[in-house]
Amino acid sequence: MKVGIQKTTEILEETHQSESKQGLKNEACRSKFLIHPHFTSKVCLFLHGFTAGPYQFGPLGQAFFNAGYNVLVPLQPGHGLAGNWNRQNPQPLPTDIRTYQEFVIKWLQIAKNLGEHVVVGGLSTGGTLAAWLALEHPQEIERTLLFTPYLGSRYLLVDWLIKILPIYFEWFNKDASGNFGYEGFRIPALKIFLELGEEVFQQAKTCDVAPTLIVCSEGDSVVNLSKQQTFFKMLLNRQPKSWYYCFDDSLEIEHRMMTKMEDNDYEELVITIAQAFVESNLTWAEFQQIVTRLGQKEAYEQIQQEFNIDGQASQRLSAMMSPRIGCDHLKCINPSK
Repeated sequence: MKVGIQKTTEILEETHQSESKQGLKNEACRSKFLIHPHFTSKVCLFLHGFTAGPYQFGPLGQAFFNAGYNVLVPLQPGHGLAGNWNRQNPQPLPTDIRTYQEFVIKWLQIAKNLGEHVVVGGLSTGGTLAAWLALEHPQEIERTLLFTPYLGSRYLLVDWLIKILPIYFEWFNKDASGNFGYEGFRIPALKIFLELGEEVFQQAKTCDVAPTLIVCSEGDSVVNLSKQQTFFKMLLNRQPKSWYYCFDDSLEIEHRMMTKMEDNDYEELVITIAQAFVESNLTWAEFQQIVTRLGQKEAYEQIQQEFNIDGQASQRLSAMMSPRIGCDHLKCINPSK
């Protein structure tokens, strides 16, 4: 039974009050809720990355809100809290994955009170959590957006070290622009996401899943691109309306790909791709065919009519397929290989 907009907004206000009492490292870490005064056709639940905060989904969340959706970007457990954190006094990040799993299930139920269909998405470890939620609750989620999901590190040696080392680690880019989260963490707090990535990788072989978009980049030095591609192929076997979009390394888009604030000068590309996917009903085969035909200089209007694409979906796809965004930088993969 749905709680209703008013009661749900009270829950969201209580969340903000609780964060204020705890004290936040930075206001950018505060949970971000963009709510219309009415039940919407879709509601987005976005999950930020490890040691980061809701600020990562500011631009994308605003874009979906402007398109008429309600948007939730909750601060994850143990994240964003003010304190004198260091090796002797490490950040209070959970080391039991069940803490995060219970958290996202709770927010899925809250999201269902704000929109008819739920879109869940996440960046990095947030993408891993979103993938797990989508595989565990496929009937409750309409679309899944995975931005460079953490399924394994780029180098196998790093995965091995994460599994055995109990040390405290400081980010090499801790002074980078837009870094409002924690500057370090204890390795066991990350290990649980590596293990979750291995779990969802196995789940994808047999579980039903909602249409899923995976956005990644050749310039990402953190995660295993090959594993993301294999993961997509397994999802595609179960759900033909899934898409894969990989930016080539000429754009120099790194792991933190959601905002200009985090050094992605092509923030609008990520937004355009995500909205095009959510508002379209094309299969991956149809999407690839459109890309190929546009690359051969066919008129978009002819393709639009043939595939019966209309409304906002047409506008998003048209922008996505422009030479500046789509055809010059899209890396497609062949699921049969």
